[in-house]
Amino acid sequence: MPTSNRLTYMRKALLFIVSLLVAVGAMSQHTVSGTVTDASTGETLIGATVVDAISGKGAVSNVYGRYSLTLKADTADLRITYTGYQSQTHSFDLYGNVTLNIELQPHLELKEVVITAERITSPKVSQMSAIEVPVEHIKMVPTLFGETDVLKALQLLPGVQSGSEGMSGIYVRGGGPDENLFLLDGVPLYNVNHLGGFFSAFNSDAIKNVTLYKGSFPAHFSGRISSVLDITTNNGNDKEFHGSINIGALASKISLEGPIVTEKTTFSFSARRTYFDLLMKPLLSSAWLVSEGTSVDLAYYFYDVNAKVTHKFNDRSRLYASFYMGDDHLHAKMGISDGGYYGYYTYKESFGIRYDWGNLTSALRWNYVINPQLFMNITASFTRYRNNLGVDVISDNYWDGGHTLMDAEMSYNSGISDLTARADFDYTPTPEHNIRFGGALTHHIFRPEVTGAKFNVSGTDTSMNEHLDTTLGQSIVYAQEFMAYIEDDYAITEALKINGGLVLSGFLVQGKPYFNPQPRLSGRYMITDDLSFKAGYAYMTQYLHLLSSTNISLPTDLWVPVTKNIKPMNSHQVAAGLFYSWRSIIDFSVEGYYKWMNNLMEYKNGSSFWGGSAGWEDKVALGRGWAYGVEFLAQKTIGDITGWVGYTWSKTMRLFDRPGQELNNGLPFPAKYDRRHDISIVLTYKPSPKFDVCATWVYSTGNTATIALQEIPSDDYDPSDTYYDISPFAGLFSDGNYYPYVESRNNYRLPAYHRMDLSVNFHKQKKHGVRTWSFSVYNVYNRNNPYTIYKSYKYHTTIGNTTYGSSLVQLSLFPMMLSVAYIYKF
Repeated sequence: MPTSNRLTYMRKALLFIVSLLVAVGAMSQHTVSGTVTDASTGETLIGATVVDAISGKGAVSNVYGRYSLTLKADTADLRITYTGYQSQTHSFDLYGNVTLNIELQPHLELKEVVITAERITSPKVSQMSAIEVPVEHIKMVPTLFGETDVLKALQLLPGVQSGSEGMSGIYVRGGGPDENLFLLDGVPLYNVNHLGGFFSAFNSDAIKNVTLYKGSFPAHFSGRISSVLDITTNNGNDKEFHGSINIGALASKISLEGPIVTEKTTFSFSARRTYFDLLMKPLLSSAWLVSEGTSVDLAYYFYDVNAKVTHKFNDRSRLYASFYMGDDHLHAKMGISDGGYYGYYTYKESFGIRYDWGNLTSALRWNYVINPQLFMNITASFTRYRNNLGVDVISDNYWDGGHTLMDAEMSYNSGISDLTARADFDYTPTPEHNIRFGGALTHHIFRPEVTGAKFNVSGTDTSMNEHLDTTLGQSIVYAQEFMAYIEDDYAITEALKINGGLVLSGFLVQGKPYFNPQPRLSGRYMITDDLSFKAGYAYMTQYLHLLSSTNISLPTDLWVPVTKNIKPMNSHQVAAGLFYSWRSIIDFSVEGYYKWMNNLMEYKNGSSFWGGSAGWEDKVALGRGWAYGVEFLAQKTIGDITGWVGYTWSKTMRLFDRPGQELNNGLPFPAKYDRRHDISIVLTYKPSPKFDVCATWVYSTGNTATIALQEIPSDDYDPSDTYYDISPFAGLFSDGNYYPYVESRNNYRLPAYHRMDLSVNFHKQKKHGVRTWSFSVYNVYNRNNPYTIYKSYKYHTTIGNTTYGSSLVQLSLFPMMLSVAYIYKF
């Protein structure tokens, strides 16, 4: 027989043997799969554990409550557990694939209270640098104005920093606020703040699950370089109607849920609105500035609406439709009128401003179980962020024999919209492998600012009449982004487990393509049954930048895509740590990380952005940064007293030394929110269902700031020097003989920040529901924490002599504040 024929024969024989072995193996194994739900509400449970006591193999329910466990054809003895619920056991002979839907009963009196869920932080899980926070405990954390806030609760965790006091923004492991991916039911949100950042856009009453990834990102996430916040909303009770009403000091909320078709179709609806506008009216009417002939109308409010409908076709097929809309509205108008002198001259003038900005998202999602081992999720989504500003000025003048009317209007509009199609698959061929793969295609529509102006003058003297109506702006920019991924959570042995994955991403804008492979790898090794070592690496790429000139989140901030000159941001992050569970009572973890960041963007010296992106590429510099630190967390999850202690030591630096883009003379400088120490303590005491109390204490090193601490003689003044103060006060003091001089960027560190908050909740069972009175105190011991530091200039004049001086002044915003809320659940 010729050699080529023998090789062909051997290949066919080998293929037959492999196929036979696979078939025999498949015949000797069967799969148990199904959905884990709450028995009282029908709500799917994320992260429930299903373990076979005979083989020791197990599975965890996914974000839709689905699990799949392939076992040998034999007797199965399953134990299903989920924190806060009574465990169940199911024993049966496994002679074929079995569909087992599990309904768990909540504990009537729960002594195990989980502050941060064990499942994703357990020593046995391969994932690291991730924290899952139950919503019920987010609601217990005291916050500013008594309004429960997801992002402010996350600020209490190691590796997560707040910005300025009271702000909801988060800075994760040295990253900026625009480097966080916020997902609401899998759909990105571009603006997650209300009122300039004092409130987040997430209504806690609508949320079911919150998971924050700080590093070692799974491959199914991409698009940002610092963190991923994955938020899932409630599906709704499929058995009976329920709701709640929450009346707070500044906002009220209502939530409704129930079956449209019992155990088939459900709905969930939540809405929130502030009443700043209603509180302002009586204050303005009595204000000193509202004098005779003057009128003031000022109103601000924001609202959120979350809605979701879920339909179950059968055990294999479900459909989800979700919707979110959140808007801020600001309206201000001031009018002045005067009857004139003896009636010969009168005038009326008014100035008005109206501002609307916010998000809108919608998603249609279909789940389908292709077979017991393969689960599919198809999603079509839309997200939009827009802001609209309008200003008008009217001057109406009358005099004896004459009249002039001037009317001027200006408008500013901008935004971004995304259309996305995505497919995700979960494949569990064996208990040792949990494979996920899929892809997404996004069509971005960037609408840079469009400015409109109208100007009209009319009057008795027609020669003075004028008319102007024009529109200026940037053209719409279209871009396409795609990603494909695959990852495998592979248990090599009982002690060693790894999660490896790869993301292929691309971005096309104005004919310029970008392609980036992004490898991910993490793993854990069990040293003992309660102690493990974990390590991980992740490479992330980001194709969007945020243009902003302030540290406060303003609606004029603009998202812009990468260009031919502005490259994508990217980061490499490595992390390693030890994780220990002491008797399943207290969990300890210590984790170190190092992150390199490239193509970071900062404004050049003297440049800023105030509502105009034209030529923005020439105003910014690209550089790099690095951040490293150690995070410690100890959490107690059992008993009447629960909570955690977190500590972070970190350092974050920036370097801009590229030719023509040097900042700080090309020398390294600390990032704005570089803080060496962060400490957080959270304690919750719940002795009975009638009463609970939560106390928090935080301490952090002060933020950095750029302040002119020196003055240079005017003879030595060089306008090209990057260190000279560019503020409007520069050169106005010291009799013009000296100029304020800045040594370096972020050369001053503010005083340390610390604060204690307290909340107390009283619950009482009523005939048709549960009534709760909630009291919270922000800044219990009235600490004057620095919101910012600014330089104050003063001068003193005596006969023949004028002296000048300056001093640093601390601005503090929030003293001790008491808030009260009334909640009724039915």
